[in-house]
Parts: sequence; structure tokens; C-alpha cells
Amino acid sequence: MTTPRFALAMMLLGLSVPAAALAQDVAYREAQDHTAAGDLQRPVAVEIPPPEATQELRLRDGSCLYGRVTAIETDTITFRTSAGVNVTVPRADITSLAIAEGRIANGEFLPADPNATRLFFGPTARALPRGQGYLGVYELLLPTLQVGVTDRLSIGGGTLLIFGGGGGRPVWITPKVQLYSGGRTAVAAGVIHFFVPGGDPDVGVAYGNATFGHRDSALTAGVGYAYAAGHGGSGTAVVMIGGEQRASRRVKLITENYLWRDGGLVSGGVRFLGDRLSADLGLVAPLHTETAFAFPFVSFVWMFR
Repeated sequence: MTTPRFALAMMLLGLSVPAAALAQDVAYREAQDHTAAGDLQRPVAVEIPPPEATQELRLRDGSCLYGRVTAIETDTITFRTSAGVNVTVPRADITSLAIAEGRIANGEFLPADPNATRLFFGPTARALPRGQGYLGVYELLLPTLQVGVTDRLSIGGGTLLIFGGGGGRPVWITPKVQLYSGGRTAVAAGVIHFFVPGGDPDVGVAYGNATFGHRDSALTAGVGYAYAAGHGGSGTAVVMIGGEQRASRRVKLITENYLWRDGGLVSGGVRFLGDRLSADLGLVAPLHTETAFAFPFVSFVWMFR
């Protein structure tokens, strides 16, 4: 393209971009006006849930209620809150109504832990549902991604964040399959395999574990085998035991501990619970060392679906 034609094309493009943006803005404002007038309002589907379910009701004023729909009229619904109060709500004020993840205890709704498939770093036997996943960053340098392929199988991986310098960096994969889930017991198996650059042998841990309890109070125990690929007989058995206990609506206590031949780790701390984001803060102390010491553990995990 010659220079004059190129300049003309760029000038037309420069005129068309703001024109398109202006058209979109006008269309958006018109849609907002129609919505305000009620032309484009669509009623939210309302239904009475199963007896054991808790619903999350969001209203146009931004408020949020937890409880359940008990009666449906033409223009209103009756909503019984977790505190036992019956509220009459105009259906036009409802922006969303869905089954909430969590449970009611002593008249208070406790949202589910969004990071229930892990303790601090090690996995529980709970499974990621199909299509759900999480993105986590551990110790600010260890990002990992895990996605539910089916309701029992998930796969993920991560790498070490290295700022500056050159050379390769380790990469790990974390396939996991849930073998059993019933009542308050779940059993799973998986592998954490590290691909190590520079010609060193790949290493990893193959494990099986079980979780007993519910999301607010549970014990996880497991056994594993830490190996170095291509080095037969160089592995060692690892035992893990951990626990979680709800302390308040937004705080959970976590412990995760490992024991292997001539060594081990103990840890404890807290998890701060959001709707989809959780943050862990704890201390980790190695065993069988000449000097007793502990180092901090920090992680952030965001759930998506």
C-alpha cells in the first residue's frame, strides 16, 4: 500500500473507532432507559427448594439474605431467613435466587470453604466438580492451576516463578482421582510429579488419602511414596496427617503435617474465607534439625466455575 493510501486508511479507522464507541454508548444508554422503564426486565425464576437446601437471595438494593422460599404468590414471595424471620419480598425486587454453598448453624449461615480440596498445600480427598477449578499462588512464587475434568477426576500443574536470570525452571503436574465418596468419608489417589530441568531425574510423590468429616471439621490422613524417576530404590515412604476446624464464619484453623525417614514437617495456621477467594497464613517447622526454627507460609487461592 502506498503511503497516501495508508494514511487515508488510518484516518478513516481513527474516525470509525470513536464513531463505533459512540454508537455503542448510545445503544447502552437506551437499553438502560428501557430497563428502568421495565421494558426489558425479566423475572427471576423462583422455586421452593428441597428441605435441606439453603438459598441465597439478592435484591435490587444490594442486600443479600440466606434462608429459603416458603411461599410463592403472583407478585411476592415469602422468604424465611436463617434467623427464622419471615420476609415478604416483591418479585420485581429480586435480582438472583440460587442454592447457596454452605450450611446454617445456630441461626447463622456459614459459607462453604472455597478451597476445600486442599489443606495448606497437600490435597484432601474431596474432588473438584466438573468444570470448576482454582488458581493458587503459594509462597508468592509457586502458582498452580487445577481443573475438574469430571466430578471425580481433576488435573493441573504449575511452575516456579523465577524473576530474571536464565535456565530452565521446574514444572509439576497434579492429576488426582476420587475413588470413593459417601456421607462424611472420601478416598482419593493422585501424583505430584516434578519435571526438573538440567538433566536431573524427575521427582514426585504418589499418594493415597482419605478425608473424614465435613467442610467445617475434618481429618485428612494419607500415605505416599516419594521417588526419583530412574533411580530405583531411592524413594521413601511419607505419612501425612492434617485437619481443619471452623473457628468463625470467615476463619478456619488448618494443620498439615508430614513424617518420613529421618525427617518431617509440622505446620499450623488460619484460613480466611471469602466467597471465591481464600487466603492462608501459617508457620511451618521442620523436624529432626539441630536448631529449632519455623518459616511462614502464605497462599492465595481463587475458585472459578
